[in-house]
Amino acid sequence: MSLLILGVNHASAPIQIREHLAIADQTLPQALRSLTDLAPISEAAIISTCNRIEIYCSVDSTAQGEHVLTQWLSDFKQLAIEQLQPYLYSYSDEDVAKHLFRVGSGLDSMVLGEPQILGQLKQAYTKAADAETLGKDLNQLFQQCFNVAKKVRTHTAIGANPVSVASTAVSLAKQIFADLGEQRALFIGAGETIELAAQHMHANGTRDITIANRSLQKAQQLSKLYQGQAIELADIHTALPNSDIVITATASQLPILGKGLLEQSLKQRKHKPILVLDLAIPRDVEPEAAQLRDIYLYSVDDLQKVIQQNMQSRTDAAARAEGIIQVEVDNFFHWLRGQDASEVIRRYREEANQQRELATEKALRSLKQGKSAEEALQQLGTLLTNKLLHKPTEAIKAASAKGQRETIRTAKTILGIDDE
Repeated sequence: MSLLILGVNHASAPIQIREHLAIADQTLPQALRSLTDLAPISEAAIISTCNRIEIYCSVDSTAQGEHVLTQWLSDFKQLAIEQLQPYLYSYSDEDVAKHLFRVGSGLDSMVLGEPQILGQLKQAYTKAADAETLGKDLNQLFQQCFNVAKKVRTHTAIGANPVSVASTAVSLAKQIFADLGEQRALFIGAGETIELAAQHMHANGTRDITIANRSLQKAQQLSKLYQGQAIELADIHTALPNSDIVITATASQLPILGKGLLEQSLKQRKHKPILVLDLAIPRDVEPEAAQLRDIYLYSVDDLQKVIQQNMQSRTDAAARAEGIIQVEVDNFFHWLRGQDASEVIRRYREEANQQRELATEKALRSLKQGKSAEEALQQLGTLLTNKLLHKPTEAIKAASAKGQRETIRTAKTILGIDDE
């Protein structure tokens, strides 16, 4: 078996492609099971976040597996292979482990060292486990990834001064507004990204906070943390005219904020500008809204322009993390290669035990028939030796007849036979 990954991320594909390929939570079990129904794929896990969509598999053949995965993704997301191919990357075996360990450690994120991805990987692992598409290989791979990420954060400064997409969004707001304490903020959604953004905004002085969410109860729970107010999504139009900063990150498959609604809100504000930070994939805000003169709209991709500040310590830590990751990749593949040996050893021991039991039974019958203990023991030893040596001896003879010198050298190593 081999490991294989096929995917796109923020570096390989623009936001339009990523949002088209995003796989919603409700369709993930179906997607996973349809993958493992395909001939070369025995295990599967899918990571779908705003910055990456990656499929991890255990396959019989990497060449066949890559072709099948590409066709599956094309069919599942109804996107022609020609449109998809330029943005895809794939890795196999050791490179799969290295890539996943780098992802889990925050080395492959838009914001170097951001911790959110580890939680998202754990969710992807749980969903694959629930769908029963994880086997021994991927299970061990993800468990090792979680351990590596912990080790990297413990032994390097990659997690110092935490930075996430949410905190980067707030950093952008700080560049635009001199004093965040004077601004009124509207958060749309109530997930982890919005919670982090609200936390950062509150820490930077913003006190007038409104949380809008499809579930009013979840909005109320989050708003209480910051002494804010909660509204339902249907009431966004009442909050927009009073909002200076809008940060949105929902799981909606369709835009929450349209150009028309924002234009209407601007009129009510007498064209006082609104900063809109769209952290969702697919996007929550119609791209056309950026055409409005007093709307300052930034998507996830736009945040790359402000995430290069104060990153030197994380860059240094990343170099040390790469060393840790390489050691752990070697450890994982030492384990993986050992699985084949473990199966051979198990079966060989099982067969040897069967031969021992047969030889012992025969010796006991001989004793009952009146043979001496010495004769029975000699018979036992001879029979057991012949049985255990028969197959290896025949295999060595066959290899010799075919001129397979490497096989004979391997046999000598396994049997511990010294040339001298």
